[in-house]
Amino acid sequence: MDFDLTEEQEQLRASVRAVLERESPRARAREVVETGAPAKQPWQSAVDLGWTAINVPERFGGLGLGAIEVALVVEEHGRALAPGPYLATVSQFAPALRAAGSEAQQERFLGAVASGDIAGTLAVAGPAGLRQPPDASLRARPDGEAWILDGVRNFVVDGDCADEIAVAASVDCGDGVGLFVAPRDAARSERLASLDATRSLATLHFEAARIEPDRVLGEPGRGAEALRRTLEEATVALATEITGTCQTLFDATLDYAKHREQFGRPIGSFQAIQHRFADMFIAIEKARATCLFAAMTLAEDDPRRGLAASMAKVAAGDGQRLLAKEAIQIHGGIGYTWEHDVHLLVKRIKAGDALFGTAAEHRARIAERLGL
Repeated sequence: MDFDLTEEQEQLRASVRAVLERESPRARAREVVETGAPAKQPWQSAVDLGWTAINVPERFGGLGLGAIEVALVVEEHGRALAPGPYLATVSQFAPALRAAGSEAQQERFLGAVASGDIAGTLAVAGPAGLRQPPDASLRARPDGEAWILDGVRNFVVDGDCADEIAVAASVDCGDGVGLFVAPRDAARSERLASLDATRSLATLHFEAARIEPDRVLGEPGRGAEALRRTLEEATVALATEITGTCQTLFDATLDYAKHREQFGRPIGSFQAIQHRFADMFIAIEKARATCLFAAMTLAEDDPRRGLAASMAKVAAGDGQRLLAKEAIQIHGGIGYTWEHDVHLLVKRIKAGDALFGTAAEHRARIAERLGL
């Protein structure tokens, strides 16, 4: 694989960074945390500039780009600590429709994603977290050509504000997995008290929710493969976003070390501190390269895509663990204060590590795949 980005990809990354620096400064994320009000930006800019259309096929009004371009845009959202529904819509909802939706369903829902008319998310985790296949805390039963959903889905990103929800439910046939698109009002949402208040997590309660035939993705009982592919895309995107936030945490800590003085010298001049920065730099570069490799396997539909997705989440998880510890310690007392932005960045990467499987869980999956 060639790890060099094309000129167009470099331009995409640069343009996204420039817009987010202007439209989504960290003050915006702090405003979301302190007021609880949803942010209109940078979602509106994503719509206006076509970022929501990035991985939607051209025949549905999209740009027809792939997982590498998604990774570049998502990493920049992580660098900016951007609030809003972009991550869930582009890397969770859209892949589910591409993997399991009919032509008519993709035109209906992906076209609306591309135009920014809807924001979406994915509901797959049970009370004990993500399981494959999904646990039976949410079950679907047939009712004529329609299906009825009963149960709960937990830890749904933007589950209380997404317009449409791709739902994975347990069914009593085939491979045991059914995929559906539920409107927001099909479930009662309960917002969770999350460590990262810049991003909402919700529990969705489905109480005899009727899903009409035009919202059933594929054939219930044959959804396991589509769900697996969807989760791989969601995992890689989340790992890439975590890496972007780690980069901002590194930059902020490095800038602090250049200006904070002890014994008449900047603390960044001390060799012990320099060694810690070297370790952090290597961890970020390792995570970025691993995420890029995983995105390339998705783009090429490489048979290693599942393994690569788990590797990306492990690398991002290892990176965030080191960056969070070192950034707070190097900042010293001010790193623990509400007034400083370090805690916002640390909370984002810690919450991200827990979604779609922790680094430890993905290590176990890698070992299983390798027969260890």
